Amino acid sequence: MSKRVQSLVVCLVASVAFATAGFTADTIKIGVAGPHSGDLASYGLPSVNAAKLVAEEINAAGGINGKMIELLIEDTVCKPEIATNTATKLVSDGAQMVLGGICSGATKAALPIYLDAGILVMSPSATNPPLTQSGDYPNFFRTIAPDDAQAQLDVDFAINNLGLSKIAVIHDKQDYGKGFAEFAKKFIEESGKAEVVLFEGITPNAIDYSAIVQKIKRSGADSVIYGGYHPEASKIVTTMKKKKVDAVFISDDGVQAQTFIDVAGDAAEGVYASGPKDTSTNPLAKKAIEQHKEKYGTGPGQFFDNAYSAMLAMTNAYAKAGSADLDALKKVLQSESVDTPVGSISFDERGDAIGVGFSVYQVKDGVFVEVE
Repeated sequence: MSKRVQSLVVCLVASVAFATAGFTADTIKIGVAGPHSGDLASYGLPSVNAAKLVAEEINAAGGINGKMIELLIEDTVCKPEIATNTATKLVSDGAQMVLGGICSGATKAALPIYLDAGILVMSPSATNPPLTQSGDYPNFFRTIAPDDAQAQLDVDFAINNLGLSKIAVIHDKQDYGKGFAEFAKKFIEESGKAEVVLFEGITPNAIDYSAIVQKIKRSGADSVIYGGYHPEASKIVTTMKKKKVDAVFISDDGVQAQTFIDVAGDAAEGVYASGPKDTSTNPLAKKAIEQHKEKYGTGPGQFFDNAYSAMLAMTNAYAKAGSADLDALKKVLQSESVDTPVGSISFDERGDAIGVGFSVYQVKDGVFVEVE
């Protein structure tokens, strides 16, 4: 929690007369939108837990400006058509800020609804570059770096660290995966050190991916860079192992999750995937992880630190702005830093967090380990 929020809530708790100072008993309604069921729930539920932990701590200290935080939790299943319904419901229910979405496609679909309502949206995981770079969504912020940075890292790692030169780039045809893959293709071609021997999309949720694996084999690829999520990636690497396709598999933060390993089993061993930098030594990250273990009995999942950081950034901005007015919130977010589990961050004029980045991880003995 930022020092500003802490000082505010402590003062409020100490004062028995804060209601007479112009504060009301109204709550601060924060929506939490993401996949809370389905194949991608492992990406959305950690954000719900992060939101609950931050809200409970702030409320226990007296709230912000005398107001308690109320969470409005809605499941998008990471589907654009459901995300728009969720956004409409959250606006109707009085959400003043929104933590989410999780998947880029669903986030993009919902953002115009939130923008029309003047609501700040902050995502811990939606990495599609146009969400901030297009200028279409001035209400959107994120606590994770965009896919162009992630794709550049993966390509540089493949070429410079692993010495790979014939790369098959495949994707799931969705905003997130396709966008990542297109950047990867661009950076490979610009490198002058490697070639794209295959560039193709797959059908999400298919039962069998033997056809694309055969194409990878015929292309002579020494590696695969995949843009998409873990359900499809786990099937692809499993099929590659069965077909004895000996190509290095490199992917994005949509794959860098324990769920991928659990589903892919032995086929996951050795797979590389980029993901948010390991900030586990950060004192606030340690505190947040311990809070999660104490309350839920387990360690947090993917994007928990980024979601916890988004909650701190939003509540800090509300405390300083004194309201949920979008322009006032943006002014704070873009001019002042806040200490979070992912570091001391502020936001640029586009809404991207300054001071966050990606690392490359590899599956070793059944867990993702950050590559030194």
